[in-house]
Amino acid sequence: MNHRDIFYASLLLIAAPLAMAQYIWVDDKGVKQLSDRPPPPNIPEKRILKAPGKPLFNPYAPAEPEPAAKPATTSGPTLAERNEDFNKRKLEDAEAAQRAAAEARNKAQQAANCDAARKNQQAIDQGVRLSSFDKNGERSYMDDAQREDLRKNTQKVLAECK
Repeated sequence: MNHRDIFYASLLLIAAPLAMAQYIWVDDKGVKQLSDRPPPPNIPEKRILKAPGKPLFNPYAPAEPEPAAKPATTSGPTLAERNEDFNKRKLEDAEAAQRAAAEARNKAQQAANCDAARKNQQAIDQGVRLSSFDKNGERSYMDDAQREDLRKNTQKVLAECK
């Protein structure tokens, strides 16, 4: 080996540690960054994969035990609490749907009653001979007093139909 080869070999040995002084980190967008300069200060230590004096990140290495954890503070409801809230909302929605259905049935029944009352009022006003059936199923015709009672009841029903 001549002096020039020894010079180049020693130069390589001196430059090798400088080449190893690189930084590797994952930025905010999840992209791996390589640089000879340290990462920005907003990058947390756990996202710095390689730095001078820090071993290269090995994803297959066993995880280091975390320092003693502080008492757990609940940052939100537990799964059981969330499930209970969900079931409560589900029950409330079902009850609201039942109330809405009952209200719709009541409105339909009231509309049918109002329609029947209008027809009765029209028959009374036209002087049509009206009949009714007794408990034995026999037909009897209404006299003037019964017609007047029916007219008054029909007007009460129609007053609520507005």
